[in-house]
Amino acid sequence: MNAAENGLIPGAANSAGTKAYVARFAGTLADEHFSDFLNTRIKLSSLGIGTFPGGVDDVTDVAVAAIVARALQAGINVVDTGANYRLGRAGRAVGVGIAKAMAAGIQREEFFVVGKGGFLTFPGGRPEDPLTFFREEVAAKGLGKEEDLVQGVHCLSPEYIAWQLDMLRAQTGLGTLDVFLVDQPEVHIPLIGKEQMYRKLVDVFTMLEAAVQANKIRYYGISTFNACRVETDNTLFQSLTSLIGLAEKAAGQGNRHHLRVVQLPFNALMPEAYTRFSQVTGQGNIGSTIQAAFQLKLTIMASHPLGKGLLAREEVPSLQEAMPELADAAQRAIQFVRSTPGIGVTLVGLSTPLHLPDVLAVARQLPLSKERYLAMFEKEQ
Repeated sequence: MNAAENGLIPGAANSAGTKAYVARFAGTLADEHFSDFLNTRIKLSSLGIGTFPGGVDDVTDVAVAAIVARALQAGINVVDTGANYRLGRAGRAVGVGIAKAMAAGIQREEFFVVGKGGFLTFPGGRPEDPLTFFREEVAAKGLGKEEDLVQGVHCLSPEYIAWQLDMLRAQTGLGTLDVFLVDQPEVHIPLIGKEQMYRKLVDVFTMLEAAVQANKIRYYGISTFNACRVETDNTLFQSLTSLIGLAEKAAGQGNRHHLRVVQLPFNALMPEAYTRFSQVTGQGNIGSTIQAAFQLKLTIMASHPLGKGLLAREEVPSLQEAMPELADAAQRAIQFVRSTPGIGVTLVGLSTPLHLPDVLAVARQLPLSKERYLAMFEKEQ
């Protein structure tokens, strides 16, 4: 049964659609606000909307839907959500926002939706006994085993993550998500070790390759918090080339894999993905995670540009000095991340419509030149 027969909106972002989207804003947004999704001709806005923050209530649902609808109509064509965000309510709010934007004329092929799974969805709130919840709601339904669970909150099983993928498709109303990310698989390493985590992850990747063939997703990847920022000798370190190896194994010999995205935290206080040279690039040298990803044709999506709100409240002196033309600390923090060479999309988590104008104000600016950007690092030394 295809997406339309399920009542889901068919289609996905494509080259023609996203180029038409860029053309919508030719008079208000610079072409530099958009860049190519690597190895495709899809155009992505340099800023995207994240939907992690906010209360678990109807008011926030309405606010997030309004933010998504407004952003899609204002030159931001990337929206990120997760199956566990706001106890599973974020996806529905995104779906309402998408429906509003499409009713206003935005086409499905013009925008790019990121979903993610792995952390348990607790629709009734965080249970007092997560293990009992897991046994009743996951294991009893054949979606995962206890050995797939860590910290009582993260399940690395293909069945559970496939269930979360289908849930997000239903919530957003989209037959095909543009990319689906396995969220922080590194949390399993302290308990089961890296090799066992890799074995579990390749099974999940195999499921995601099948989801590509079933037209449920176009691409997949991982979202990390620590794995791409730490030193190579840290237990949690994640090698991009190892990830690609797992994807190649999942795709099967002679088949092209669909691993395309790495999401990681990046901001003025957490610059390790740019400054720490820890990754083999595939071209015989060592580079930062961001450099290596570009050479390996993986698109980097940056999360936490505002450092969970801290950088919207507190000025970083080097950013304030370097970007006096911007109105406030939030705009400078977003512009810093968005201007980082090699970052494809900067995701800004929002749950208050009053904060969206800061994001749109940055979208109307040109990204910093490489010279202006690097000068900030030189002043810090």
